[in-house]
Amino acid sequence: MVILFAIGLYVVLTKQNLVKKIIGLNIMETAVFGLIVTSGMVTGGSPPLLGQGLEPPYASPIAHALVLTGIVVALSVTALALVLIIRVKAECGSIELDELLEPDE
Repeated sequence: MVILFAIGLYVVLTKQNLVKKIIGLNIMETAVFGLIVTSGMVTGGSPPLLGQGLEPPYASPIAHALVLTGIVVALSVTALALVLIIRVKAECGSIELDELLEPDE
C-alpha cells in the first residue's frame, strides 16, 4: 500500500498535466482504501452475520462501510475535477500547469 501511495504522490508532485494529477490523486485514494480494508481483516474471522455455526471473532464491517463511502466521495471529486479541467481547457487553451501559471503579455 505504501508503494502505491508513493507512486500517486510522485505523480501529483511531478507532473504538470492536470489530468495526470487527478490520476495520481486516484492512485493515492486507492492505496488508502486498501489500507482501511486490510485494517478490518481478522485472521480466522467469521462474517459479521448472526446464524448457527458462526463463532467469534467476527470481521469488522465498519472498514468496508467507510471504504464504500470513500469511493463515492472520490468518484464525485474526480468527476468535479474533470469538469473543471474541461472548463480550464476551454477558457485558457491548455491543461499544463506551467503554461497556466505564465503571466499573459
